[in-house]
Amino acid sequence: MVEPAHLVVAPILIPLVTGALMLFFEDRERRLKTALSLVSILALISIATALLNTVHGGGHAASLVYLVGNWPAPIAISLVADRLAAVMLLLTALLALPAMIFATQRWEKVGPHFHSLFQFLLVGLNGAFLTGDLFNLFVFFEVMLAASYGLALHGGGALRVRGGLNYIVVNLVASLIFLIGIAMVFSAAGSLNMAEIALRAESMQGFALPALHVGLAMLGLAFLIKAGMWPLGLWLVPAYSAAAGPVAAVFAILSKVGVYALLRLALLVPNEGIAFGSLVIFIGGVATLVFASIGILASQSLKRAAGYFVLMSSGTLLAAFGMSQSAVTAGALFYMLSSTLAVGAFFLVVELIEREQDAASSVLAVTMEAYGEGEEDMEEEEAEVGRTMPGAVAILGIGFCLLAMVLIGLPPLPGFLAKFAILTALLGPEASVPAASNFMRGTLAVLLIASGVVSLVALSRAGIRVFWAPVEPFLPRITVTETAPILYLLGLLIALVLAAGPAMNLFLATADDLHHQVRYLDAVLGAERVPPFAEAHP
Repeated sequence: MVEPAHLVVAPILIPLVTGALMLFFEDRERRLKTALSLVSILALISIATALLNTVHGGGHAASLVYLVGNWPAPIAISLVADRLAAVMLLLTALLALPAMIFATQRWEKVGPHFHSLFQFLLVGLNGAFLTGDLFNLFVFFEVMLAASYGLALHGGGALRVRGGLNYIVVNLVASLIFLIGIAMVFSAAGSLNMAEIALRAESMQGFALPALHVGLAMLGLAFLIKAGMWPLGLWLVPAYSAAAGPVAAVFAILSKVGVYALLRLALLVPNEGIAFGSLVIFIGGVATLVFASIGILASQSLKRAAGYFVLMSSGTLLAAFGMSQSAVTAGALFYMLSSTLAVGAFFLVVELIEREQDAASSVLAVTMEAYGEGEEDMEEEEAEVGRTMPGAVAILGIGFCLLAMVLIGLPPLPGFLAKFAILTALLGPEASVPAASNFMRGTLAVLLIASGVVSLVALSRAGIRVFWAPVEPFLPRITVTETAPILYLLGLLIALVLAAGPAMNLFLATADDLHHQVRYLDAVLGAERVPPFAEAHP
């Protein structure tokens, strides 16, 4: 029987092996590569679900720790699956599936190694969520970013190249800051294991303590760049809005990696360092939320509006996490899940609405021919997938309206439930945020409501322009392969409403774990080595 802890390494190994294996096949073998990709993602969904059931099923705090190489803690590189990591793994896999299916209709054909890059992106994402070691967090960040560079430029076009190059340059600078921060933390603490750093920080004296604080501040700066906090996230909207639809959809979770890393690290630093860090995060989140709201109102393109919705999500999360209160954190985790799924689906809908305006459309036929997709192949592919969907305008219109309701925060969809949970924690009769002033609580509450109003105005205007009174006749040509992923994500959002009670219980337990970091420390530092096979099976 397989030890449950061995499941922890599977979300890294499965896409790594799958991506490497597909490099041995030519890009013309698209059916085989598609099948391998889908099998890999479905396996990730199953494993993430099993991990979540294991760490949360008993109703008590639990963590699975995998010691790489079976070295003792804290010497070993630790992979830790707790509630937060399991939720992020499941969210990544659930978002990757519709993005991959959507890409098989069109985008996998316009450049080399799309499937391998997609799998390596999942390796970096899953590894970043699981690692308990700072240097390996950097390694997985770089794997994720290297794959995202190729995907951001996938399909060509001047706009995509310009936005992609800005994305690459900014993230390379962030990676350099990240590496310098790691070096400073290691020089001060003598360890890269996050749990051991938190333990040693409690007894640090002299020069080591300010050196640790500076190193952590540099790490925080790198994470905030990746999270898209204003003014560090000006690269995000041009890069995301220029990327291919399915790529932008899965990119919706990339900014959450920065938020995740920041949240994980902030709750492991000495208590005297949390107050300043929380205030900075709160102010940055508020500024990002204001900037994103203005950007959404000013956007004339739905793709740019979708990019600003990513920033709005990051700003809301940063401001909520900056309150340093368990109930607010739980509502923010609910919001993170609903907003990520909604923004991912919104990118797919916008891809279909603005397809003719895509910079890559003019070169699509050339690139498809270059990679072995002639007219006969195109006709065969269309015949296999199915003819154009009837009632395409109605399908897109309904999908657009439902996603708009989630992004605005209208009842009864999960966007409303998430914001209501945050507002209840801030302003309800049992609200208690000792680290925050009444001004901070009121500011966040007002901005949550105001951002919904701004989204209502912007999306109503866009909906009228596209569906009600278009300048030119709007006759989209979509297929089942492109419609099914959007319906799938809408189904997940509706399921989240139906399971709001259990989901909120999960997020409350996750937030409680995060704000009582001793549980994480005990799990990592108390992890036991797996006994030799001969001892385990006498």
